[in-house]
Amino acid sequence: MRMKSNISEIIKFFFVKFNQLFRQGKIEAFEAIMALAISHAYGCYNPKQWADYLGINHQKIYAEISTWTVYRLKKVLQLMMINQAVEEMQKIKHKSAATQSRAKVTIAVDDSVIDRVGKRLRCTWNWYSGRWKKVVNGQNILGIVLTINGKAFPIGLRFCAKQGRTNTDKPTLLVAMLKEIKEEFDPLGIDITNIPLTMDSWYVSELLKQKLHQLGFKKIVVAGKSSYVFSDQNFKSSASDWKKEVNYDDNLWGIDAPAQRKKLLSPTFGLVNLLFFRKSSTRCFLLMDLSVNSLRGVEIWRIWQAHNVIEQFWKILKSVLKIGEMKLRKQGIYTGLLIKTIAYLLMIKVQLLPHFRHLSLNQIMRKIKFECDLQNLLCEHFHLDFLGIVATP
Repeated sequence: MRMKSNISEIIKFFFVKFNQLFRQGKIEAFEAIMALAISHAYGCYNPKQWADYLGINHQKIYAEISTWTVYRLKKVLQLMMINQAVEEMQKIKHKSAATQSRAKVTIAVDDSVIDRVGKRLRCTWNWYSGRWKKVVNGQNILGIVLTINGKAFPIGLRFCAKQGRTNTDKPTLLVAMLKEIKEEFDPLGIDITNIPLTMDSWYVSELLKQKLHQLGFKKIVVAGKSSYVFSDQNFKSSASDWKKEVNYDDNLWGIDAPAQRKKLLSPTFGLVNLLFFRKSSTRCFLLMDLSVNSLRGVEIWRIWQAHNVIEQFWKILKSVLKIGEMKLRKQGIYTGLLIKTIAYLLMIKVQLLPHFRHLSLNQIMRKIKFECDLQNLLCEHFHLDFLGIVATP
């Protein structure tokens, strides 16, 4: 009963919070999208699976969810993500500096590839996949998440177009997304440029650093490439050689791995603050501090630790919510992304409740399926007569 009550309250919360947003579009379309998001807990990851589970015609679902334009889908997605992130930020905004520090609030940037085989799906192209360690045919998503207490709250998700166009390359797209997100947060009294920013090495360039500084970001930590060249008075070589030359210290305060902080000269970035750290005798890594003012080693380390959260977010989106199974044509890529994101936000909302904080998202989904009947849940909160769903006596 507790689970059913909590789910009901969270569903009502989403409808009340975004009531005005619903009215601007077709209510049946949004109800179908919300219902599809909830159905993920029951093993239904696309409209066909949901229709088969309930014994209804899947064509009616496709007809409803395809009524929104790409602009509308992007707008709803952005507003829902921003609202959830702001709500979490408000919880810690007025707390002590120590509490805010423990929350490790960070903006993490990364991209991920969804494997596809259908070449007619929009935005399908050849992208390098870190999972497969090779170029694969798929769709590339550029993601920006706000990490709070080890939880990822997406604030920007955008499919990348084909590579090679000057106005759609990833660094340019990233700057445009951060600018839009900043404009969304500013009226709510939150300046995201005060939050540390972290990203992978492929984004790194002097031009990108300057653009981020112009936007107002003060703390920027990125992974360094092994091919970058650094020098001091006695030695000049690539980062891969520097990793071998550095004397790693096991006792640096606040850093949980052998590490060394150094300032070296780069032909690209000038004098740059670097943190070398070692995970094992053969695995050494490099972090570059591109902040306005140089950070201490422990600050760089704490900021980078939060970057792993976005990797967990991609894993949940792919393995738990199975975004690869949502194969809709035309604007369907953003319809699918909206459904998966709502499903993620719903599950995170449940996970933040006191009685469910110790449960993983998989465990929460199994608990919902065991304790709540899907058809009764839908009939209690939705008006799905257009799909032929009726309440059971």
